[in-house]
Amino acid sequence: MTLETLELQTGENPTVSIVVLHGLGADGNDFVPIAEELDLSAVGPVRFVFPHAPVRPVTLNGGMAMRAWYDILGTGPGRPEDEAGLRVSITQVQDLLDREAARGIAPARTVLMGFSQGCAMTLLTGLRAPQRLAGLVGLSGYLPLAATTAAERSAANRDTPVFLAHGRLDPMVALARGTATRDALLALGQPVQWHDYPMEHSVCAEEIADLNRWLLQVLAPAAA
Repeated sequence: MTLETLELQTGENPTVSIVVLHGLGADGNDFVPIAEELDLSAVGPVRFVFPHAPVRPVTLNGGMAMRAWYDILGTGPGRPEDEAGLRVSITQVQDLLDREAARGIAPARTVLMGFSQGCAMTLLTGLRAPQRLAGLVGLSGYLPLAATTAAERSAANRDTPVFLAHGRLDPMVALARGTATRDALLALGQPVQWHDYPMEHSVCAEEIADLNRWLLQVLAPAAA
């Protein structure tokens, strides 16, 4: 199934693509205002792509149907994961990356970014992507299928920089899950820039400013 998307371009003939994956129960509109706050003019015109996750029942929410990249089966230590749903979404997100390449933006000029469930899909897909990406951005999320990461991580993205950010007061995805993700990636040798902020499960102005600086850094080499 091809995902429906929204798009925002900062100029004609974009040379950079940023694919942004929303969180549970949201849709592609959720991060349009954040994208509009970023100033990436120094790296050229940017195409932002905001896909809508499929609508599916979510076990944790009593089986209510909502937009979700995968089912959430439980919480707490030893929580089960919807591996089948996660792997279907890997294919769908990779298809979006492949589409950007087909439209003329090289994977090395493409950033994959996500919030909460979208962060999980960003890390899951980006680390396995067959072509080297410019960077991965994970906001207020975690690393799913962590035990398979080392074996399944692609050689192309072993040194792809990762921006991780989390709220210290997050009641939905505990800070400890964010720091565990950071530590797991660092243990694999993945370059990680970590930030935490005095916020809950949200995005703050300081985080957007830090992200803006990081994006300029990871996109700068090919922009010269």
